[in-house]
Amino acid sequence: MNVFPDSTVFIQVVNFLVLIFLMNVVVYKPIRNILARRREKVGGLSGDISTARKTALEKEQELERALAAARSKGQKKKEALTEEAIAQEQKVIADINEKAATQLEQMRAKIAQDVAQAEKALEEQISAFAEAIAEKIMGRALQ
Repeated sequence: MNVFPDSTVFIQVVNFLVLIFLMNVVVYKPIRNILARRREKVGGLSGDISTARKTALEKEQELERALAAARSKGQKKKEALTEEAIAQEQKVIADINEKAATQLEQMRAKIAQDVAQAEKALEEQISAFAEAIAEKIMGRALQ
């Protein structure tokens, strides 16, 4: 048995080196290029995602500020309308009270007038009533 390599070993080594070179050119470099482009694309997308998140957060904060401003404006308008309604209500109540007071005074004047007329009518008939009562008490006609 021969322990020394023969010439086929050198051919196999050359064949191995040629295959490594060809595999590198045909398979490994394109795969590395694809992986490098993929890494770049993923890195770019990560940057885009973080930018989009920041933009979304800023827009959300802007929306919250706008909502707070709108709520504040609405609350102020509501308070103004409430104050206006209260003022209008007080005016209506004051008008009603004034009309009621006027009507009350008119009724009191009418009642006083009716009472005066009734007193006058009764005073005119007092002597007739007194005579009639006296006739009933005495049981005979007075003259």
